[in-house]
Amino acid sequence: MSGADLDVDVAVVGGGAVGMLLTAELARLGVRTAVLEREPHTVDLPKAGTLHGRTVQPLVRRGYLARRPAGPPGRTVDIPFHFAGLTALRIAAPAVEGPPIAGVPQAELERFFEKVAREHGAAVLRGRTVTGLEQAPDGVEVAARSGGRAVRVTARYAVGADGARGPVLRLAGITAAEEPPSTASLLGLVRLLDPGSAPAGWNPTPRGWTMINVSATGHSRVVTIDHSGPPRDHRAPLEPAELQETVSHIAGYDVPMADPRHLGRFSDYARLADRYRQGRVFLAGDAAHLHAPLGGQGLNLGLQDAIGLGWRLALAVRGRAGKGLLDGYHDERHPAARRVLGNVRAQTALMRPGPDGDALRALFTELLGLEEVNDLLGGMVSAQETAYPAVLGGSPWEGRFLPDLPLSAPGGRAASVSGLLAEGRPALLLTGADDGGCAEAAASWDAVRTVRAAVPSGPPAPALLLRPDGYIAWAGPADPEELRSALRHWFGDPAQPRAAGPGPAGARRPSGASSTGALSTSRGSDPR
Repeated sequence: MSGADLDVDVAVVGGGAVGMLLTAELARLGVRTAVLEREPHTVDLPKAGTLHGRTVQPLVRRGYLARRPAGPPGRTVDIPFHFAGLTALRIAAPAVEGPPIAGVPQAELERFFEKVAREHGAAVLRGRTVTGLEQAPDGVEVAARSGGRAVRVTARYAVGADGARGPVLRLAGITAAEEPPSTASLLGLVRLLDPGSAPAGWNPTPRGWTMINVSATGHSRVVTIDHSGPPRDHRAPLEPAELQETVSHIAGYDVPMADPRHLGRFSDYARLADRYRQGRVFLAGDAAHLHAPLGGQGLNLGLQDAIGLGWRLALAVRGRAGKGLLDGYHDERHPAARRVLGNVRAQTALMRPGPDGDALRALFTELLGLEEVNDLLGGMVSAQETAYPAVLGGSPWEGRFLPDLPLSAPGGRAASVSGLLAEGRPALLLTGADDGGCAEAAASWDAVRTVRAAVPSGPPAPALLLRPDGYIAWAGPADPEELRSALRHWFGDPAQPRAAGPGPAGARRPSGASSTGALSTSRGSDPR
């Protein structure tokens, strides 16, 4: 695999929000990374703009998003959202994490992640169309074209974050389960000529649904959902007249519009890759899972993929990965995607027009008034219900996400879980006065940062081994033998601690918050 134009540790195919976040994370963790993207620049489209709780929380901890006002431990904060267009849903999160929804346009995310990636040395190769992918025992070769010139990138690992129509799933030989479309939807960014009379928000009628983010002075996002059947040709260009006619037909009266900035089609076609790893090739984002865009869950699912895969690949490149660490990416993220596809399919069924759909929506509106139902559906949509399978056993906390609890470090220094994980490294949190020799035992695993701190609100356990994504890898008593077993499982055999300074050849030390600052967020939500 010699003679390539570029040789890196990880090649990411696809530079949308998911691919750029993964590239930024890997670069910040000292991994030589290149991302190949077909588009010459970020494309501004009216895509998902809602970041849900389980996406926001690690992005804040890594410094990509600005911190938001937080409340005391033990309290919750909630924000209204929707389930199948039913606006009675409220999504709650621990108050220490701040509000459970943040609004950031997808294109803005992509630009920011790209800026961070470039700042930390990643190669961002725009205008490259991937044409081939070959695996060898020691790496992957990605072939692409730039204009009329062939480009080759070799890497130890490759990730397909190239979206629904990208080539990596096919080139890697990964199969997928598909669900054919049953609805036809139109999307437009247009100027409403009479915004005061347009049906704002989610609007069900006997002929389908409209969803309009009404802007009195600028462009409004307009969505239609037609349940009468799949699109005849989802690739056919959408003309402004067809969008206006469809909106007016569903609404039952004329909704005039002009000056379209974007027009497109989509459906409820769904696809889930059978596996997220094939040898040295991984899938993330829409390349791995695809579904109807309800509630912005697709973007969040993909960003959570990137967060869950980045630290694993960084440890593997450094030779600090346990035996099953890379396979664990599929084991955790595939069920999470299957759960999202299931709830989106249920929402699509609930939205069907007619007497049956009306009765179901009336019943669900009542059910959403029950705290248990609201918590279940809210946790599902925001992914805050996500808990990964326990692989070690012994503690009910294993696989659960640790909230941003305040910590009290020696010397009176105040800290939090966010500060503990800001570097993107695994961390051992020892909360008792006597660690039983755990700190000494962990010293042989240089990938892990050890911190002693009290948890005033009450620790889940005297010793907590935290993954960089905020999930608990192991929790238990201050038992060095148990800890060594957990460390070996996650991070392989022990190594002597390295002195402070550069990591492996060509690598940087993990960084905290980017010097570009952090994105500010709004409370706005993606009505899809």
